[in-house]
Amino acid sequence: LLLQRGWRVTKRVTHLLLRRSVTHPWEFPVPSIPLPHAPESAPRLRGDLGVWLIILAELLTFGIFFVSYAFARSRDVAGFNAAQATLDLHSGAFNTVLLITGSWCVARAVQAVRSDARSAGLRWLLAAMACGAGFGVVKLAEYAAKLNQGIDLTSNTFYTLYLMLTAFHFLHVVVAMLALGYLAVRLQRGAYGSHDSHAMETGAAFWHMVDLLWIVLFPLVYVLR
Repeated sequence: LLLQRGWRVTKRVTHLLLRRSVTHPWEFPVPSIPLPHAPESAPRLRGDLGVWLIILAELLTFGIFFVSYAFARSRDVAGFNAAQATLDLHSGAFNTVLLITGSWCVARAVQAVRSDARSAGLRWLLAAMACGAGFGVVKLAEYAAKLNQGIDLTSNTFYTLYLMLTAFHFLHVVVAMLALGYLAVRLQRGAYGSHDSHAMETGAAFWHMVDLLWIVLFPLVYVLR
């Protein structure tokens, strides 16, 4: 089910990014009170509306997971504390640093592209992808260590929820990296710049969602006692 959902999210994000690359960006005026000397261009939503709807749906889905985890933990606090003590806190903290750094790189990439600094934007995108790859390597190493210890989805309630939550998030990291890779290829071909940074903003919004989810997931699963 997690793989199917991850595949659907990948197809949706890729489809919307492809559509943004061949059409003009949508603009969504925000109602405001007219002021003297106000700028002529109305504020607009940064990124594609379709991707924002996907982000909202994913946040709601993770919210259900988080509530389920909190409920299960409240029914077996001692068991969850004991299982949490077996997690590698340092790996989780390092992955947090990687994703936050990746978000910073993505933000710098968008800023560079808006200034027509395409080469710099490409380097920042590649740096963000490297952070995502580092996250993946650390997380896979964590999974391998648990499997070697005989731990899997059926070990106990904590590990069922831990593996489901982190694996689902891991799929989103992969999707975000694929989106950044697509943007990097298009950027290298000169598709984006000060004239059009809409797709870049769309990809950045999705990446920031992935980062935000981990910032909630890490203390909830690794730290909370």
